[in-house]
Amino acid sequence: MIIAPERIPVAGPSITEREAELAAEAARTAWYANHYAYNARFERMMADYVGVKHAVSVPHATAALHLILAALGIGPGDEVIVPDVTWIASVAPVTYVGAEPVLVDILPDTWCIDPHAVEAAIGPKTKAILGVDLYGSMCDWQALQDIADRHGVHLIEDSAEALGSRYRGRRAGSFGRAAAFSFHGSKTVATGEGGMLVTDDDDLHQRVLCLRDHGRAPGDHRRFINQEIAFKYRMNGVTAALGVAQMERIDTLIAHKRAIFDWYRQRLGGLNGITLNAEPEGSENSFWMVTVVLDPALGLDKFSLMAEFDKRNIDTRPFFSPLSSMQAFADRPAAKRLVTPHDKGQAIARHGINLPSGYNMTEDKADIVAGALREILADKT
Repeated sequence: MIIAPERIPVAGPSITEREAELAAEAARTAWYANHYAYNARFERMMADYVGVKHAVSVPHATAALHLILAALGIGPGDEVIVPDVTWIASVAPVTYVGAEPVLVDILPDTWCIDPHAVEAAIGPKTKAILGVDLYGSMCDWQALQDIADRHGVHLIEDSAEALGSRYRGRRAGSFGRAAAFSFHGSKTVATGEGGMLVTDDDDLHQRVLCLRDHGRAPGDHRRFINQEIAFKYRMNGVTAALGVAQMERIDTLIAHKRAIFDWYRQRLGGLNGITLNAEPEGSENSFWMVTVVLDPALGLDKFSLMAEFDKRNIDTRPFFSPLSSMQAFADRPAAKRLVTPHDKGQAIARHGINLPSGYNMTEDKADIVAGALREILADKT
């Protein structure tokens, strides 16, 4: 049996002395009149990189999605169409504003929301479509925008997992009314926790600035007059300084992620019964997580596969389970009304895992992981 000589983690950041230097500098200097300097710098770097006018730093991507929905006026009685297969943080903010998520199927190649399923789900209560760029894959944003325009609904992008990906020449985060990014410690750019809301919409930007600061008008730094009851969703300066250091070498980070995927593709691309992350024509995948989906005919579900890797001292993560299957959605029949057992996402989610994709990956480690997968599949056939 192949056993890694030391535990191979599934994810992890790339942290250098530059991150430590800027974080320490922010801890010393990001106060008084300088308290927002690193946030402003991080926001400008993100906006320029994505190719939009505005970026707003927040504690996490969940906060960014919550603010987008609230700023768009989505609330009780409204519905937002979302993918059934994604992390719950993509969908939970819909419930925060009192609206109902409507879960629909995903595509079999990119694992992103299926535009045909979206079209079928549009109803009189629909106020928005929320697409998720899953594991670095990009949604079919042109098809989704066409649907949104035709029905007069908002389009929102959850690009938490796709920093650096492109669709038809545009970067992830530049689609719809606004988008959300995550800087969790597992992400392509990592600050431990943290997020960013990006948008080209001037009015939406101003509304978000008010909502994220307890309902104070932007620029109210002395009067402390609250126009409404809102939220506290601001990023601290040390976190922003970490983000600045990461963004200074964003191209190198993306290149490393793509190299990790290439190592796996070279070793696993010809293996029967498995599917790796897609990169359709016109898209460029930043490959946040390298993901493998097994043919159901192999008779090995994701948790059994993870257990086999665990025996070999290799950490993995399960493909996100359908939200419709979760206890968290047990009392939301309206959210699940369009989900069927024949949905493509049901099988994909049962048989997929994320392989080790952290920045400590090397070709030698990719050899071990790929060899372990081949061994596991050979033992089961």
